[in-house]
Amino acid sequence: MTKRSPSLTESQYFILAALQEGPLHGYGIIKAAEQVTDGRLTIAVGTLYGALDRMERSGWVAADHEEIVDGRARRYYRLTEDGDSTLRQEALRMQKAAAVVIGRTSLRAARA
Repeated sequence: MTKRSPSLTESQYFILAALQEGPLHGYGIIKAAEQVTDGRLTIAVGTLYGALDRMERSGWVAADHEEIVDGRARRYYRLTEDGDSTLRQEALRMQKAAAVVIGRTSLRAARA
């Protein structure tokens, strides 16, 4: 039996997707998620750091490094192998789910 990852929330999905390009700090993750969703998804700071904390405990992301910018620490996060695997599994699950609906919609349209 294959190991099944839990479904990701939309925010978690796009946080992990943002990290596919490499390590990012919190604001960079927020902006990347906004960009790939054409502004449809705006992740609040509290939501982001709560999600990052949970995903770090799950082993999906890890702190990569910190740098000081304008006197403040900026932590960068990276996608782990488990996080990448979870993201790919979720993308495949959503693709299969979408195919069911698209197929049914096409059949209904063909019958009309």
